[in-house]
Amino acid sequence: MCKIGLDGRARCESLLCGEALGGRQSGQGEADEATMNVTVLIDAIVRQTTVLIAQLATTAGVRAPLAHIANQIFLDLVGELEEQGVGQKVIADMFGLALRSYQQKVRRLSESATQRGVSLWEAVFQFLQEKEVATRPEVLEKFKFDNEASVRGILNDLVESGLVYKTGRGHSTIYRVTSDEDMSLASGDPLESASSLVWVLVYRHGPIRLEELREQLHLDDELLLSSLERLEEDGRIDALHDDGEVRYSSSRCVIELGDNAGWEAAMFDHYQAMVAAVCTKLRNGATRALPDDRIGGSTLSFDVWPGHPHQNRVYNLLKRTRKEAIDLWDDVASYNTTNPRPADQVEKVTFYVGQTIQIDTTQDNDED
Repeated sequence: MCKIGLDGRARCESLLCGEALGGRQSGQGEADEATMNVTVLIDAIVRQTTVLIAQLATTAGVRAPLAHIANQIFLDLVGELEEQGVGQKVIADMFGLALRSYQQKVRRLSESATQRGVSLWEAVFQFLQEKEVATRPEVLEKFKFDNEASVRGILNDLVESGLVYKTGRGHSTIYRVTSDEDMSLASGDPLESASSLVWVLVYRHGPIRLEELREQLHLDDELLLSSLERLEEDGRIDALHDDGEVRYSSSRCVIELGDNAGWEAAMFDHYQAMVAAVCTKLRNGATRALPDDRIGGSTLSFDVWPGHPHQNRVYNLLKRTRKEAIDLWDDVASYNTTNPRPADQVEKVTFYVGQTIQIDTTQDNDED
């Protein structure tokens, strides 16, 4: 059993922005300990984030290219640190770089940020897309300078994922890319998926400019513009024109339960809500959870088993909480529809909830 609130009981969190930022003066030993604990916390968060990225990169059989991730993380970190008022010299030192080396790296990566690295998996898939039909010898000849076993493994992976299908055997094997129509039937409408993602971002950060959406999403420009057009036509977002500049906003965002086209947007919004709650708590310097808190979070883990008297109560916790939250959302939305909101006094309250079930096989393994 485990119960953890977003409070100061964890030494690394309380030192992150509690006493170290706003309270008593810390000695050098305590400062060193704070730095060490914050580093441990960052390392742990990075590890968990890489697990999520790896899972997303292989979802639905797709192998998303990851060559740009390291550079993107570096640039995004630099941008966030600068946004918080940290100077270039300090940022360079945080990355273990001399100022000149840091500036050169930022300049080089900024200039080439739009040039995505192409993995062998992606290169093979692109070749098949361009050829439409290709034999196994043609593919192996095209990638003769790459490891043949890797190329064969990628071909098998493409077939198993449904992106490519094959006929024939041995050297007579022919590969053909699955048509867009067939892929749409299997994976839904890519435009609607992108539109849902854009909708969430506009709702959370609007009014927002087109250039800001480009920076946040890195979508293909044609797909981004088509998404904005669809959302505006459907009345899901509004385009605000001011002195030749267009900003997009939305007063509400609804992605229904079971909506296959919006799962990416729903996952992004949930993750963003969790991160925002933690960051807001840290920025405010409030590192202890109190009963009347309006900002924060709690994590509870329950150990149950077949026959446990509270098993169903635990399993249905997500269902009950979700229903209560949706009913409340409907009441608030109904009131807001018929009552004008004040211009400068609206507070956006974001509530998130999640649940997972893991089977503990430790005892069985120990007995073996």
